[in-house]
Amino acid sequence: MAKKAKAPNNTPNGTRKNSKIGDQKISRGHGGETHQLAGGEVPTLTTKQGTPVADDQNTLRIGERGPAALEDFHFREKLFHFDHERIPERVVHARGFAAHGFFETYDSLKSLTRADLFQTKGQRTPAFVRFSTVAGSKGSGDLARDVRGFAVKLYTQEGNWDIVGNNIPVFFIQDAIKFPDLIHAAKEEPDRGFPQAQTAHDNFWDFISLTPESMNMALWIMSDRTIPRSLRFMEGFGVHSFRMVNARGESSYVKFHWKPKLGMQSVVWNEALKINGMDPDFHRRDMWGAIEAGDYPEWELGLQIFDEAFAEQFEFDILDPTKIIPEEQVPVTPVGRLVLDRNVDNFFAETEQVAFCTQNIVPGIDFTNDPLLQGRNFSYLDTQLKRLGGPNFTHIPVNAPKCPFHTLQQDGHMAMENPRGRANYEPNSWGGAEGGPREDPKKGFQSWPAEEAGTKARLRPESFADHYSQARQFYLSQTDVEQQHIADAFTFELSKVETLAIRERMVSHLLNVDAGLAKTVAGNLRIKRMPRPADAARPTREDLPASPALSILLNSANTFKGRKIGALVTDGVDVALVEGLKKAAEKEGAMVAFVAPSVGGVELSDGSWLEADEKIDGGPSVVFDAVVVLASKKGASELAGMPPARDFISDALVHKKFIGYSPEAQALVQRAGPDDEHAEGVLVLKKPADTARFVQTCRALRCWQRA
Repeated sequence: MAKKAKAPNNTPNGTRKNSKIGDQKISRGHGGETHQLAGGEVPTLTTKQGTPVADDQNTLRIGERGPAALEDFHFREKLFHFDHERIPERVVHARGFAAHGFFETYDSLKSLTRADLFQTKGQRTPAFVRFSTVAGSKGSGDLARDVRGFAVKLYTQEGNWDIVGNNIPVFFIQDAIKFPDLIHAAKEEPDRGFPQAQTAHDNFWDFISLTPESMNMALWIMSDRTIPRSLRFMEGFGVHSFRMVNARGESSYVKFHWKPKLGMQSVVWNEALKINGMDPDFHRRDMWGAIEAGDYPEWELGLQIFDEAFAEQFEFDILDPTKIIPEEQVPVTPVGRLVLDRNVDNFFAETEQVAFCTQNIVPGIDFTNDPLLQGRNFSYLDTQLKRLGGPNFTHIPVNAPKCPFHTLQQDGHMAMENPRGRANYEPNSWGGAEGGPREDPKKGFQSWPAEEAGTKARLRPESFADHYSQARQFYLSQTDVEQQHIADAFTFELSKVETLAIRERMVSHLLNVDAGLAKTVAGNLRIKRMPRPADAARPTREDLPASPALSILLNSANTFKGRKIGALVTDGVDVALVEGLKKAAEKEGAMVAFVAPSVGGVELSDGSWLEADEKIDGGPSVVFDAVVVLASKKGASELAGMPPARDFISDALVHKKFIGYSPEAQALVQRAGPDDEHAEGVLVLKKPADTARFVQTCRALRCWQRA
């Protein structure tokens, strides 16, 4: 018989059962007890079955150095759950961030739609919004050049409505059957498993250059739209044309737009690269921090509303998802606001497990025959079944309707609740609750009774055949700065393409968009002989007017609200300048983060102490919207010997940011670039009033005119 093991009196590293970890006394108690720690009372740890756990530090074993006991149910449950706590990540939109909020209707839209949330002025509908990148995995960086997902779940009183869109109003392809090819081409190349979260490789541009319908989207993704400064500063779009149907059965076409109240803003490419290296969670941290600070992100929902007559005379097909309707032709009408005011309680339970489906619509909203939308309606449901384990993903709280709901669907993997009563079929002859729910022809969803006719065939409409005209319109609608960024982006991406024929093929398409753009890109790539223009199914229209609404820079909100100033400070800095900057930023609705040689902080001129938010090598200027250098004479001399401090200023200059500095820091700032104190966008801050002038200047966001 084995010797009976003595009950151990120790936990790991020889500490007693009643031990101290830091300043917190941990008492291992019994079921139902709570224990006093520095942060307050905490409940007793239990298994998932509710059994109190006495020891979470040691496996049950036979003897002090003996084998583990199979009967250790807590160990087995803990490891079992850990082994299975990852679900398959999304094939696309894997890296996401989400928040709760509400949608508030401005005025009744009864004449347009019977959708519940639009019936009453001021009506609020709970919302959950997930932002994401498309191409990268969950572990990729936030500042990848990529389309951003903008998916909104509205918990209406007649069911969940999902507007599953992007921050770009057009898409790469016209038919959903090409979606697997697009994503396979954009993702890492299968033989080598890289590059991650990048389209700068042969497979992607090979596919794009062989798919002329992608040319409009190609211009959009090479624009600054794909490197937003913040999720709070980007637009969202429903992409497709939808229908709204009122109580009389009358239908109107609509396109959905989300416009940020704080305006749009992007970073520059060099900045994006450095931010990804410094903080790959930059967008997540920015959104989380804004909500926690009560600076709630807000968008307006705008509708482009049009009828059959407009659809018939419009230059392009309103069912073509690679096309927009310019706002100058159909204005965007604001109908409500979306406010995000609460971060998630648990990332996995909510952000990771939320399931969006384009098929989730409510009475008063209906689909069109957009072939990409029709395919998405199939694909999204199929995807959720794979990711979330079965048909009962609507039992997960973030996916469950917030209105009463009743179905006859039962059982299946992870069913949390089944219908009650005798009947699990319909029709049935059982009355009352025993017979279960019944359909309601008057209240229930009714599809728009469109008349359809034609030959059954695999084809693409001739009305979808113009692939270059709107790409040209988009390019010509940009400012000179934005056009240069597009050319630079094409140059960078195609410079990573190893196959010369693919580079030349892309330039041949750009010739159908704009000869100047094609010439610039070809010159940057040193293509020796300009290819002839690509064959076009339809010639490029050159009569389309520019659409200023398509430019980020032409639609600045002229505010610095919601932005952040990085203030590099040293010991001995003038306390009046520090306080003046704080007050000016607060008045504008902006934030100030203090960056110092040591994270402990600095001593101000009056002997008071200023806590630092960042250490200089952990708070580079790339993560701020504008910067100031507030230093004493001695402090400026010390900063001059710190490479991160020099980078702080030089990067801000290169990235066209507004820079303010105290007189003592003039030599330090000038050493980084500007010849004198009158350089564009570089302001000397001699007194507190100058800080207010500086913050007002920052409303322009960038000093693009700086050489």
